[in-house]
Amino acid sequence: MSHFYASIPYSARKTVPTARGHKNTGIKTHAASWAGAIQVDVYHNDETGKDQFIVRQVKHHGAGIEAILSEGTIGE
Repeated sequence: MSHFYASIPYSARKTVPTARGHKNTGIKTHAASWAGAIQVDVYHNDETGKDQFIVRQVKHHGAGIEAILSEGTIGE
């Protein structure tokens, strides 16, 4: 059974694409423009037993910056 779930509710597609991740794989999303991209990593921290996230700006085709925007524990 999946532990994480991702979807793209608004896009040019007629259907909503989804993805699943497990505690040992996590899940990563990547949304981009020609100016750069935003990446969201969601993962399970075995030490704390909690689900955590990191939101960061990343380069896309050489454009953009590398910077962590936010990180924390889901639900807190």
